[in-house]
Amino acid sequence: MKFLINILLTTVLGLIGTLTLFSALNTVFADQSAEEHTFLTVSKIISKTPEIDLSLPEPPSPENEDKEDKEKDEEEKKPELGGLHPEVEEKSEKLVEKTKEKDIDIRISSGFRTEEEQDALYAQGRTVPGPIVTNAKGGESHHNYGLAVDFAIEDGNDVIWDIEYDGNDNGKSDWKEVAEIAKDLGFTWGGDWEEFKDYPHLQMDFDTSIRDLQKGDDDIFQ
Repeated sequence: MKFLINILLTTVLGLIGTLTLFSALNTVFADQSAEEHTFLTVSKIISKTPEIDLSLPEPPSPENEDKEDKEKDEEEKKPELGGLHPEVEEKSEKLVEKTKEKDIDIRISSGFRTEEEQDALYAQGRTVPGPIVTNAKGGESHHNYGLAVDFAIEDGNDVIWDIEYDGNDNGKSDWKEVAEIAKDLGFTWGGDWEEFKDYPHLQMDFDTSIRDLQKGDDDIFQ
């Protein structure tokens, strides 16, 4: 009887040891599988993550900066000629070219002007601060019909409003030289007006009055 009990105990202990071993092995395999799954997941994430360029852009060279500044200045100086009569626009561009041949730099400072803009300009020196620069209200200026431009004399970055200024040192007023060239191109110069001299003003009326322009009784745009 005692012999049977010993065999039974040995068998039970053997079963318990086997179960314990299986449990330990299962834990190890489970941990290993979890580690492999985690590694594969991280690997997939890394492989799908786009590369990030951490390199810094090269700083612009002084030569490029000077070139960009020069191009910007040239762009700002380009005439605003939108809305002008085609012949007025063409002759304005020729005026800039011809005056440059005489070492005179000019800027077309104003071209087409809306009636609202004209009214705002007319208000200057009357109902708002500033000097009076025009006697024409909205609809009364050739600017409102694309038939006039204003110009200014330039000396480098400076705008010269001195009518007697002689920048090319030829003994003549630059303003009057520009006016003569403009008149040869077909413009009327505001500096020749008797009542209100407008030295920057150049216009082409094509023998059409403001009244006709206001009524639309003209064919200059046909």
